[in-house]
Amino acid sequence: MLGANRGGMEGTAVIALLRAVNVGGTKKIAMSDLRAFAEQLGFTGVRTLLQSGNLVFRSDGRSNDALERLFEEQAKERLGIATQFFVRSNAQWKRIVARNPFHAQAERDPGHLVVLSLKDAPSAAAAKALQAAIPGRELAQVDGQTAYIVYPDGIGESRLTATLIERRLETHGTGRNWNTVLKLAAAAQAREDVLT
Repeated sequence: MLGANRGGMEGTAVIALLRAVNVGGTKKIAMSDLRAFAEQLGFTGVRTLLQSGNLVFRSDGRSNDALERLFEEQAKERLGIATQFFVRSNAQWKRIVARNPFHAQAERDPGHLVVLSLKDAPSAAAAKALQAAIPGRELAQVDGQTAYIVYPDGIGESRLTATLIERRLETHGTGRNWNTVLKLAAAAQAREDVLT
């Protein structure tokens, strides 16, 4: 099950995703400020990707939970931003890519496949509740702390909103489309290669 091992490994590459920054004019942060923020906390090999709040850096050995708490507390104090962070190791991110259940959709229309990183692994009942709540042609599958959602008719007009998904899964999450997932995988692997 994804996310069952919440530990970190010192020296490995880690991905941290910020929730709901630079969206609709709220929680705005420049990526240069985000990089500086991580470096001020002592992390090395820091890189940002796109404008949606994606960090890649080298782990200092702390667990994912500990890193999330650190980032969330310090972002509020140093950046004035109250948001959630979702941390995954390079190995965990590789599993997320490998376990994608929607291969055809990823190949055909990667912009409409969204991968949600979740704070907690939903129960089987919560995953079934999500399936029952799908209002249209959307597809969804939950795998531990990850949910894969396909929006064949587009995300903007879908009634399968982030709010609805989180309510049914009884946890918070942050989503990235498949193109971004693969870019993050490449960036994390590049950091890992530097370490070996």
